Amino acid sequence: MEKDQIRAFYRAALRAAEKSYSPYSHFPVGAALLLSDGTVVTGANIENRSFGLTNCAERTAVFTAIAAGHTTFKALAIATPRSDYPVGPCGACRQVLTEFAPPETPVFFGSNEDELVSTTLGALYPYDSLHELVQ
Repeated sequence: MEKDQIRAFYRAALRAAEKSYSPYSHFPVGAALLLSDGTVVTGANIENRSFGLTNCAERTAVFTAIAAGHTTFKALAIATPRSDYPVGPCGACRQVLTEFAPPETPVFFGSNEDELVSTTLGALYPYDSLHELVQ
C-alpha cells in the first residue's frame, strides 16, 4: 500500500473509534479491515462492566466481516486516538486474526497518522502454532 492509501485506511479506523462504547476505560479504539475485494469493514471496542465480556475493535471488525461472508483479509489498521503512543492488538485479537489472515498481512497502528507503526501479523504473532495443528 502507498503512504496515502495507508493514511486513508488508518482514518477509517480513526472514524470507527468515534463509535467506541468505552465508558469504563475511556480508551476508544477503532479498527479497519481491508477485504480482498477492496471493501473496508470497521469495528470499535465495546465495553461491559465485566471487562471479560468486552470486545476489542479488531475482533468486532473481524466478526462483522465473517458474519457478512468475507473470510479473506488484506490489511488491518488500528487507531487509539487517546493514547500517547502506538498500541498494537492484544493477544486475543492476534489469535483471532491469525485464524483468518496469513502472517504477511500488513498491520498499521497508532494514536495518530503521523506516528503509525507498520508491521505484519507474523511479526506481531511470530510463533503461531495454530497452523501447525491443521497439518
